[in-house]
Amino acid sequence: MQITFDPAIVSASTLLDLFFRSVDPTDAGGQFCDRGDSYRTPIFAKGDQKTAAEQSKARAEADLGAKIVAPVLAATKFYPAEDYHQDYAKGSKLVITRFGPKSQANAYKAYRDACGRDQRVKQLWGAAAPFAG
Repeated sequence: MQITFDPAIVSASTLLDLFFRSVDPTDAGGQFCDRGDSYRTPIFAKGDQKTAAEQSKARAEADLGAKIVAPVLAATKFYPAEDYHQDYAKGSKLVITRFGPKSQANAYKAYRDACGRDQRVKQLWGAAAPFAG
């Protein structure tokens, strides 16, 4: 995901801290049910962003008391995902899932519950988990 933001409204540091606390940055093999390199949680940064990312990673590691394996890498050319991936969790299109037919939004909620995403993030970060439902 590429994030464009206005630093007069929110700092890169705040966004980075929120990122680390919304994933499992200790899992080098993917995230939750999704396994493999495509599902790792690297941060791609350029210039001063790289320093901010390394500082945020160090803060997260200290707060968590565990090794963070999410790497900070140099930004390269960004390729957006296909249109059907964009805002999937907000979608109303009917899709067939292992849970039966559901809207995209409800399919994502069912997946999130089945994979234990929120439970794992809460286990790691407790009250500091900003998006765990």
